[in-house]
Amino acid sequence: MSDRTIQSLGIEREGQAYIIDYVEGPPPEGQVRLQTLYSGFSAGTELTFMKHTNPYFHSRWDGDRGVFVAGEPSLNYPVPFLGYMEVARVVDSRNPAFTTGQVVATAFAHKTGHTADPARDVLVPLPDGFDPLLGIFVAQMGPIAANGILHADAEIFGSQVTRLGQGVEGRPVLVIGAGSVGLMTALFARRAGASAVVVADPSLYRRQRIEALGLVAMDEEQAWQHARSQWHSGADRGADFVFQTRAHAGSLHTALRALRPQGTVIDLAFYQGGADALRLGEEFHHNGLSLKCAQINRVPRGLAHQWDRKRLANETIALLRDEGAAVIREMITHIVPFADGPAFLQELVETRPEFVQIVFKVAD
Repeated sequence: MSDRTIQSLGIEREGQAYIIDYVEGPPPEGQVRLQTLYSGFSAGTELTFMKHTNPYFHSRWDGDRGVFVAGEPSLNYPVPFLGYMEVARVVDSRNPAFTTGQVVATAFAHKTGHTADPARDVLVPLPDGFDPLLGIFVAQMGPIAANGILHADAEIFGSQVTRLGQGVEGRPVLVIGAGSVGLMTALFARRAGASAVVVADPSLYRRQRIEALGLVAMDEEQAWQHARSQWHSGADRGADFVFQTRAHAGSLHTALRALRPQGTVIDLAFYQGGADALRLGEEFHHNGLSLKCAQINRVPRGLAHQWDRKRLANETIALLRDEGAAVIREMITHIVPFADGPAFLQELVETRPEFVQIVFKVAD
């Protein structure tokens, strides 16, 4: 197989996206050549590159110590690769585990193609009959939401979690934020048998999407008041768990207000600025609350041997088998041709239209 030209959607400078070309050789033995079908846009993370707010622009991650070192930026413009929500077709395989024509969910950036090493890259084969458009959620975004639920499970059952959602079953759940992670977290909670699922978001547009998914929609003020007035166990009032997915310190403070004493916020947001609206001397202190960060690279302690990325991806596939039609209708709000990506991202920053999930369509 000959060389080919790959196009990648990146950020040339602050506020300006671009497409670059580079040449890629044939796949080595053990690897597979992929042609991208769809690539999902993760606005919460990727707009930080457009806006120059990503922490890597201002500091360096010291992996040995697990801290950021201020004043030593490890990222500069241009940023040629970004994104992690891809669906692709295998067009040439040098690995017996994958066949030509197979469709996989993966994470390799907004590119027209990629050569993947199955020993290193996330490659999740999609089952026959599964809509490839839904595959954008399978390798990364769905597992992030599932991992949030898993963290709640571990709060109740420790290392004895055998079923996703057993910690929220029979309990009321509040999710703050109606982006893709928030809505998928809510769908996972409903699937697990939560006694009630409320999703809070300030956007009327998104609240309408919440309701169309059959969930209860509120704004943040209504939501914490509702949790405190309607959800109680004995003398304690409030939610056992709040899943916080909005990148706003004020939303995190709302999540803390909604908890019963000794309740837990499972935090799935990516904060880029300060936290002046967060008042840790108030409910957090007086009610003995907990805050857990649940990101995809860290499952709860004691569960890594049972719950890996592949298992969380398979839980996502199972959810989307049941909810796929509604997810496509209510969550995937924009499908943009790949070539129009730079202009669309500039418009997104300048005019901030309402959206839930943006998808770049690369090939049929």
